[in-house]
Amino acid sequence: MSAPNPYAAKLHAIPVVRREVEVHGGVTAYWVYGPEDAEVTILAVHGYRGEHHGLEPVVAQLPQFRVISPDLPGFGETVPLPGRTHDLTAYVEWLTEFAAKVAPGAVVLGHSFGSIVSAAAVAAGLATPKLILVNPIGAPALEGPRGLLTRLAVFYYWAGARLPQRIGDALLRNGAIVRVMSVSMAKTKDPDLRQFIHDQHDTYFSRFADRGVLHDAFVASVSHDVREFAPRIDVPTLLVAAVQDDITPIEAERHLATLIVDAELVEIDGVGHLIHYETPAPAAEAITRFLGPSARDTQ
Repeated sequence: MSAPNPYAAKLHAIPVVRREVEVHGGVTAYWVYGPEDAEVTILAVHGYRGEHHGLEPVVAQLPQFRVISPDLPGFGETVPLPGRTHDLTAYVEWLTEFAAKVAPGAVVLGHSFGSIVSAAAVAAGLATPKLILVNPIGAPALEGPRGLLTRLAVFYYWAGARLPQRIGDALLRNGAIVRVMSVSMAKTKDPDLRQFIHDQHDTYFSRFADRGVLHDAFVASVSHDVREFAPRIDVPTLLVAAVQDDITPIEAERHLATLIVDAELVEIDGVGHLIHYETPAPAAEAITRFLGPSARDTQ
């Protein structure tokens, strides 16, 4: 039985529709939340091994906005890009084309790996009035507080990609390993919230197309970080960072804020790399404030 969703009531009050669009030779599935006539549209890009459901707790706190949330190629309900290595270049090209077709002029929001894709796309010319990065990867993952675990993950994804297909796929979708990942990231002491987080990871963390895509995306996620693109980001940028993030230490996030010409850093204490699950309300408050008085007035 699924764990109760503590954000369900707010989320159910927001209209949502599923749509599809052809992007970069493949079909991208995406979801549109909120009023069609909203003054502000947010294009939300999820993290590695996630899909659009992961950002719904944040969406639930933003009823005044129109939020467009796609599944990245190879994850959730979006098919892989045909004939492409799913490296950062491919994801940047995909996001740029998707934005042009579905959400031109939208505020871009990226979480975790999505922060790298979003930052790289904006630095490469994706037009957006503002950029929001939640749990941004502000330093190499291998140098983070849990760099050893990241190195073990490198071996895990390498082995999963090279073992015989049946064995490798079973390893990558292994429920016990997914649970270990979930437990290692969750910081909350609330047992109900912890169970919800684990249920979310159990349900959605293995909804990837195949092990090749999963390995490609993992390599992209640990080979780049937002610092690489920060000096070329020339739009107002909000960084929503966790004080106890095990992927990027808060000191690195503070340094990242100095590399972007117009950056605001909001720090959330008592949470790690799961701001979107554990503290979506403070994150949404920072987002609403960042997007201006007109957004606040419509609450």
